[in-house]
Amino acid sequence: MSKTLTKIKVDCADLAFGMYVCELDRPWLDTPFMVQGFYIKSLEDIDTVRKVCDYVYIDKIVQREKLTKYLLGASSAIMLTNRAARTANTVSGTRMSTAAADYPRNRPAWPEQGIEDFFPDRKLTEHTDTVSWRDEARKARQAVNFLYDYIGKFMVLNANGNRLVLQSIDMAVEPMVDSVIRNPDACLWSTTMKPADQDTNDSALRASVFAVVLGRQLSLPKNDLCSLAIGALLFDIGKTRLDETILQADRKLNEREMAEMQRHVEIGLGLVKRSGMQDQDIIDFIENHHERLDGSGYPRGIAGDAIPAFGRIAGLVDCYNAITGSRKYASTRSPAEAITLLYKLKGVHFHKDLIEEFIHAIGVYPVGATVELTKGEVAIVVAQSRTRRLRPTVSLLLDASKKPVSRGRYIELEKITRYDDGSKLDIVKNLEPNAYGIDRAAIRLK
Repeated sequence: MSKTLTKIKVDCADLAFGMYVCELDRPWLDTPFMVQGFYIKSLEDIDTVRKVCDYVYIDKIVQREKLTKYLLGASSAIMLTNRAARTANTVSGTRMSTAAADYPRNRPAWPEQGIEDFFPDRKLTEHTDTVSWRDEARKARQAVNFLYDYIGKFMVLNANGNRLVLQSIDMAVEPMVDSVIRNPDACLWSTTMKPADQDTNDSALRASVFAVVLGRQLSLPKNDLCSLAIGALLFDIGKTRLDETILQADRKLNEREMAEMQRHVEIGLGLVKRSGMQDQDIIDFIENHHERLDGSGYPRGIAGDAIPAFGRIAGLVDCYNAITGSRKYASTRSPAEAITLLYKLKGVHFHKDLIEEFIHAIGVYPVGATVELTKGEVAIVVAQSRTRRLRPTVSLLLDASKKPVSRGRYIELEKITRYDDGSKLDIVKNLEPNAYGIDRAAIRLK
């Protein structure tokens, strides 16, 4: 009787959650792993293995259902002498309620809900791409521009008063939501590649799209995605009633100014409620977008599962938007760098599973990230691979000599893994958004 093959060779670029690594591309004794065999449980595990191996062998008999918090992951199996390296650094220039480096004493003492328990009363439906990012590009651009124009008119209309005119807001977000459902990459491109400035409207637009993209990843139905979109448009509306000198400060705020800034949650919530808003999910989004998992947020300082699900989504989206947006008091971070910073905050400020889902939604190399390829070429990420997260589609900007190339040359790294000479083709590092003098605002897809 022939022996059934139970292991398959997998390139480390193709590792995914739930895989059980049973063999390496080198002897175990030549690696820092303390045990022979471990699970891939997180992005940290994938990064750990990639630093050691080019490929590994996966036991295909071991099923994902056996994956639990008690089974050893790659990052736990490795001998780490510098534990401090895994401590999250404070995000410089980002207005957070507490430094991430303080997380050991603030970590919740109770088990967190699983992501499947976030929405016990919802009928969740997995979304799949129904069109390509290229075919969706025109509709996405129209939807984003339509929503952006609406936000501008909305802000003018609601510049004063103690209530808001919310007429037609659901109709304004629907085209964007529909576009994200069909394929989120096109909307992400149209949103993230808009010239970033200090305009509040731009921040609201980005937050709205990011919230819907995450909601899509969580399999929420369309009506919930619309609630996320509206909540993100409104969660900072209270800032329109604050002193302009505080909003435009090009420095960190002092204690008095910070206390005043934090009032925007209360003010915004009052504006929305007095306007007749009855959607509790939208209210949760606005009320809790500065609450944090470890209880270090505001205004109520609630923690863990006491934060409503839409509030947890709001906090994560707001943080990512703040890191990647243009700010007078700190430099803009690249999308990929923002993902790395958020990953360090999992289980601290934000639910660990929600972080993982957000990274799945946005991508390890998010749309709009500037990257360098193996031979030194510079490219920008234009679309994700839904199955090979480390191998997105990129548009080439500069050749290996850092000279501009003709636009419109796309490389689907999911399919193209090697150069013509047979050498490996990979993303080797992230770059600053405007590296090598690249004018991102001038980039157009063809």
